[in-house]
Amino acid sequence: MSARAAPADAGSAWAPLVHPLFRALWIASLVSNVGTWMQDIGEAWLMTSLTPSPALVSLLRAAEFGAIFLLALPAGALADVLDRRRLLLTTQLWMLAVAALLGAATLAGRATPGVLILAGFGLGVGSALTAPAWQAVIPEVVPRAQLAPAITLNGVGFNIARALGPAAGGALVAAIGPGAVFVLNAVSFLAVVLVLWRWKRPAEKSVLPAERVAAAIRTGVRYVRWAPQLHGVLIQAFAFLFSAIAVFALLPVLARHEMHLSAFGFGSLVGCFGAGAVAAAGVLPWIRARFSSAAIITTLSMAYAAGLAVTGTSRAFPLVAAAMFVCGIVWLTNLSTFQVITQTSVPQWVRGRALAVYLLTTSGAMAAGASVWGFVATHGGITAAFVAAGGALGAAMFAAARRFPLSAGSDELVEAAESPWPMPEVPAGLDTARGPVLVSVEYRVQPGRQGEFREAMDAVAPGRRRSGAFRWGLFQDTSDPTRFVEHFLVESWSEHLRQHSRGTQADRAAETRAREFLVPGSRASVTHALAERGSR
Repeated sequence: MSARAAPADAGSAWAPLVHPLFRALWIASLVSNVGTWMQDIGEAWLMTSLTPSPALVSLLRAAEFGAIFLLALPAGALADVLDRRRLLLTTQLWMLAVAALLGAATLAGRATPGVLILAGFGLGVGSALTAPAWQAVIPEVVPRAQLAPAITLNGVGFNIARALGPAAGGALVAAIGPGAVFVLNAVSFLAVVLVLWRWKRPAEKSVLPAERVAAAIRTGVRYVRWAPQLHGVLIQAFAFLFSAIAVFALLPVLARHEMHLSAFGFGSLVGCFGAGAVAAAGVLPWIRARFSSAAIITTLSMAYAAGLAVTGTSRAFPLVAAAMFVCGIVWLTNLSTFQVITQTSVPQWVRGRALAVYLLTTSGAMAAGASVWGFVATHGGITAAFVAAGGALGAAMFAAARRFPLSAGSDELVEAAESPWPMPEVPAGLDTARGPVLVSVEYRVQPGRQGEFREAMDAVAPGRRRSGAFRWGLFQDTSDPTRFVEHFLVESWSEHLRQHSRGTQADRAAETRAREFLVPGSRASVTHALAERGSR
């Protein structure tokens, strides 16, 4: 997805559902998410029964998002290093166990604010480990032309669950109690487990040893640092979610203690939010075909800010429900747009880690925002917190859009291209985990064109860093101004061997441009040196 006006999504918004595996995963996640939203209502309602403190109620959300924030980067590395199907099976079983234990504790009368917060953190752990892998498998089960509607459909499924689950959860909490609702949520995870168990995912073959998690995390962070097309989306997503999360952090207190609603009434308000998100899906392809991503994000963020202000100042159920509906439209549209830009701006080999950095950014924004707005509500009141969140959202998005605009994505940034350099031979018996490796590339540049060559190499450097180099430099021979040497360091032999397969079309185009300034008939020469032990 580019920052300019995008072409219409391939087919209808529901076209990806023709693919059997995507359809099965989508339906299973819908069932599971209905259970999750039922649990959220039960947790929030039980917490407001145990304590009237807005700070403790908002801490329930902060704990969940805090867990996601802490584990986002390892989760992204695991999504790229491990078999994604097995990782997802493990995380679903973990969340099933946490929900079941919370249900048992509640039915036994042992639920306390501390137990609820701990369970929220445990479910956040599962969500953190699930999200990058779940998003990263989408391109495996749908063609690239349908990636944008598939990502949107994931959001639609989540929000269909948000429309159905809260109302059902509210009714069930009133009828059978929150403990039984938690148990039902545990059962709902079995839908996803069954589909994943039956999926025969092809094994990925590689002649190289698997990446180590710590090294994979460093590589992913380094990639994002040198990928300017991601910076705008990460900053704008943080600016939006820091204030937007006030709805989920404070709505339970508003509904119960300010509007004096029942559990069903509270669930209905959350359901209106989900209904708005589902309604947005029908018009989203039309909107994307006619307006730039930047215009969509900025305009709708102002509508969300207005919805926060209305929610905070009104106690009339129809007005608050209408505000929730509008906020749901904005939430789905903005988050799916952010995710599409992220997914389509990175190559396959680092997609899980890039999504993890996105998750780190968004979960950090929501954890921090939930805590801040809970603190504001505790000391200044619910109305002040909602109005302040709305004002902060409008100001932050206006500033972020001007200073950090969304960048255009392109196939050249993600499509792999064959390396122009021969694969280095690894000496017999060498441990490929050793490093770092110093790669030196010598160029002979045409006299008088050294300045143009330097500028061209400035465009080569980010590609080297994105693909694995942790240090890069260009040097000119003081005794021969036409001789330049490029040096870059890579963590290990195995990492450098992977680097040869990580280049994109944009990286190769930058290298081709630099070679235009070489002396006719000359070729760049490459040498490799391995650090002696202790010299790192």
